[in-house]
Amino acid sequence: MIYPKIPLAQSLIEICKEKGIQHIVISPGSRNAPLTIGFANNPFFTCYSIVDERCAAFFAMGMAQQLRQPVAVVCTSGSALLNYYPAVAEAFYSQIPLVVLSADRPHDKIDIGDGQTIRQENVFANHSLFNANLSEEASLENDTLINEALNTALTQSGPVHINVPFEEPLYDTVEALSVVPKIVPPTVVETPFELTDAHLEIWNTAKRKLILVGELFPNTVEAAIIEQWAKDESVVVLTEKTSNLHHPTFIAKIDTLITPFTDADFDKFQPEVLLTFGGMVVSKRIKAFLRRFTPKAHWHIDTLRAYDTFGCLTEHFTTTPNAFFKALLVKSKEVSSTYKSDTLTIFNDRKTKHQAYVSGIPFSDFKAFEIISKKLPQNSQLQMSNSSAIRYLQLVDVHASVSVFCNRGTSGIDGSTTTAIGAAVATATPTVLVTGDISFFYDSNALWNNYIPANFKIILINNGGGGIFRILPGHKENATFNTYFETSHGLTAEHLAKMFHFNYAVAKDEATLETQLQQFFTENDKPMILEVFTPEKVNNTILLDYFKNL
Repeated sequence: MIYPKIPLAQSLIEICKEKGIQHIVISPGSRNAPLTIGFANNPFFTCYSIVDERCAAFFAMGMAQQLRQPVAVVCTSGSALLNYYPAVAEAFYSQIPLVVLSADRPHDKIDIGDGQTIRQENVFANHSLFNANLSEEASLENDTLINEALNTALTQSGPVHINVPFEEPLYDTVEALSVVPKIVPPTVVETPFELTDAHLEIWNTAKRKLILVGELFPNTVEAAIIEQWAKDESVVVLTEKTSNLHHPTFIAKIDTLITPFTDADFDKFQPEVLLTFGGMVVSKRIKAFLRRFTPKAHWHIDTLRAYDTFGCLTEHFTTTPNAFFKALLVKSKEVSSTYKSDTLTIFNDRKTKHQAYVSGIPFSDFKAFEIISKKLPQNSQLQMSNSSAIRYLQLVDVHASVSVFCNRGTSGIDGSTTTAIGAAVATATPTVLVTGDISFFYDSNALWNNYIPANFKIILINNGGGGIFRILPGHKENATFNTYFETSHGLTAEHLAKMFHFNYAVAKDEATLETQLQQFFTENDKPMILEVFTPEKVNNTILLDYFKNL
């Protein structure tokens, strides 16, 4: 087998192997040659070459999102490393184990005017769980730092950064290892959680208990627990599409339910106990409601961290939802309540009005999402871009077998397409990305990728600009708004599709969208883009009128 001659590179590669970090995304360069040679020539590793560093990092993150295991991304020295930052921040807030391996110049070359050299050490300090700044020679200290970094990624589900200085020559190889690196197994410290009599008293006496679920991996919560929530008349469960949690009694359209509420309605809906788990919540309206109509108790369940999103957090239970509810529900008592039935009565009326409204609206973003959501193949993976796309999805129905993912850690538009491709590569599940035009064109280098599965599909909603800014306060129809907020454009994906060898189709009205979707989901000979053109200036009115009609 071929190994890099530099002992430090050998140590890092061998420790990665021992930790089971199999997938390595490499951004081509020279300073990282020792790592590239070592990873690419070891049959244990599966390597990918992604030229654009920002895309490389999001691709790796998409893989790690699905594998739920660390994936490494490798780059050369200099500004290449800085292009990883958007994905690092997303991985930090979405709790995804991304391992950044950056080659660096020797320490004595920093800040002397040497080319392709920046201050790389601790560059991600605000958004990484561990930063290992290695010295140039293989050593026990370096091995310890590498172990600690990789163990942190494994046990704490977040990004880590290992900065590796190499001196030339970089390309020399040997046929035998010259090091035996130290391996330190990860240590998982389980923090016991305690349900006290006081907790049980709060739960068992509360007549209004609200369970709000954020981003969640499919099948996280056991079916028996879900059924117990469904039977409890004092419990209302609010979910989002990214919650991947389903039951006929759950409310999966939060904004549809609460947007028309008056203050009197909010008073009645105000929970005594708010119980949250999962990742970031999309709905701004539920955040505003809970910040104003605060519960007496807010409990958050998460093995790692708890955000005080609503300004009323009273307890963080450091455990899993299944462990918590198994302990709670065995001691829970029924309490007379109409909280669930009252809420479902309102929500069922909203659903009737929803159907009446969307059946009569003209072709628009909203209409397109209503049609697309019903045509998605069962047992597929749906990746969503941010901004208006993920918000429209909250208002429509998606089959329970469809798994939904979105980069909600930072909620940025950058990297949505590349993340989706990485996720598609990591799983055999057919994957569909639904994205807006600004997000798609911003991340168009995502298509410069040799690993895209033939059954990967993109539905591009092109309304000619950043349509969400027409919905937000401050919209004014003038040159400043159109240029600097909405960023109006006349771009299409047709030539990008041709350049990157995607099949391409167009839909411009309801009838052609219905027709194109039939073929779109059955053709799997190569990746495909369906570009759906919607009107630029009526979408905001249709959406705002929707809430008025509820």
